[in-house]
Amino acid sequence: MRVVVQNDKKGLMVGTAGLLAVAALMSGCAGPDSGSTAHPAAGQPRPHKAAPAPDSHAALVAAARHWGLDAVPLRAPVPPKVKPRITARDGFEVDGQVEDDLPPVFTTIPTRQKIVFLTIDDGANKDPRFLRMMNDLRIPYTAFLSNYLVKDDYGFFRTMQSEGHTLNNHTLTHPYLPGLSYEEQKDEICGMQAIMKKQFGKAPTVFRPPYGNYNGDTLRAAKSCGIKYAPIWDEEVFVDHWEYREWDRGLHPGDIVLTHFRGTDDWDGTMVDDMRRFLNKVTREGYAVARLEDYL
Repeated sequence: MRVVVQNDKKGLMVGTAGLLAVAALMSGCAGPDSGSTAHPAAGQPRPHKAAPAPDSHAALVAAARHWGLDAVPLRAPVPPKVKPRITARDGFEVDGQVEDDLPPVFTTIPTRQKIVFLTIDDGANKDPRFLRMMNDLRIPYTAFLSNYLVKDDYGFFRTMQSEGHTLNNHTLTHPYLPGLSYEEQKDEICGMQAIMKKQFGKAPTVFRPPYGNYNGDTLRAAKSCGIKYAPIWDEEVFVDHWEYREWDRGLHPGDIVLTHFRGTDDWDGTMVDDMRRFLNKVTREGYAVARLEDYL
């Protein structure tokens, strides 16, 4: 039986011309040849100046500056109409993987586009500033939730869901699954499916085994609970460093990146600090953040 065990600021880089254009837009200033109208006479109302649309470049520049990023995050391309074929990563299969059509365990999505996928595990820290940051910046992510950590505030994750982010299964109590019997593993996975359907309106088809550890019983139990995919990760970002699975210690097109819902109780920083480190690196290296479920 196979058991698989895992366990510098540069200034906002939008270009001088871009900054001048945004400054002109935000301030209402225009050059001498812009054809701008004269100021209204005293006592006359000033013309209304609409705020930038939430997805406009001006709004994203302002959000990037507000959250202390080095650059405006890149926008992900339109998701493919034909989804890539997802298979188990070589060496991550279990006995019966193909014959029993078990959910594949994988660390990347097959693509040539410079995109990565942000996934966040557990649910311990519930920082409203994190929600605002990701919403302001329009960054998609997938949350893998464990009930023992989220049950004190399901509403926090409903807000996340309402903003377009996907909630997935990470078991009831976050155990080392290969140490449990098939029935115990099934209880952990199916039990979380039932809670997610009750609390969030839907049982997911995506599941991540705690610690990235699993065996054949894990994937069979997951399949019996309606799971189709079991992604783990290729990189993990912390508030003060990155960790890598691959020998080249770099990002690759389609990589799945892991982080956790953590704050100052566990880290020397906040979720906002963690996301700043993540976004600065991926943007600097020319990657956009895409939505995982758009490729499944």
